[in-house]
Amino acid sequence: MATRHRKRTRGITPAPLLLALAFLCFGAWVLLRSRPSDVQAPGWVEQQFLTENPWSRPGDKLKEVRGVVIHYVGNPGTSAQANRNYFESLSTGEEDTYASAHFVVGLEGEVIQCIPLTEIAYASNSRNDDTVAVEVCHPDETGQFSDVTYGQVVELTAWLCETYHLKPNEDVIRHYDVTGKICPKYYVDHEDAWTQFLSDVEARLIEGFEKED
Repeated sequence: MATRHRKRTRGITPAPLLLALAFLCFGAWVLLRSRPSDVQAPGWVEQQFLTENPWSRPGDKLKEVRGVVIHYVGNPGTSAQANRNYFESLSTGEEDTYASAHFVVGLEGEVIQCIPLTEIAYASNSRNDDTVAVEVCHPDETGQFSDVTYGQVVELTAWLCETYHLKPNEDVIRHYDVTGKICPKYYVDHEDAWTQFLSDVEARLIEGFEKED
């Protein structure tokens, strides 16, 4: 008489389960780390949001934040307020120009926020959808930032890197790196100065930021 053998069932080993769970967690972290949120800018940032309009603040949602793009205004001696007001003036459509930035850093280190961090700015061409744009004022035609302006750009960029979990050496770029436009001019003409800027941002990031209540 033949005997029937019962098959022994094996439970799923924990290793594959743990691996699958790790991949899921990593994927969720990558998604959440770059997702724009209505974060509160530091106290030294003055918010002067542009009026919603098709030319400088379309109101389109920023899909994710994968980088910070540094620009220079290209108009020596002008203030952050003047450049913010220029973006606002484009709302009439008379100049037939699309332009804006999330932040403008001025000659005295003042910082004006023009666009919420949940929306795109018209600044970085093909990277408008996934980057934060920082326009920087400069005193002369060389495009070099003054010491006080430079320090504040480092501070702002490091804060953005911490907020969105970005790496300065990989995720902070120039307008030049997107389109080949000579912007920010001094930091395209002088690669060593750009390398130093990224190092300074990294050093500030390592110091960390105290959480505000």
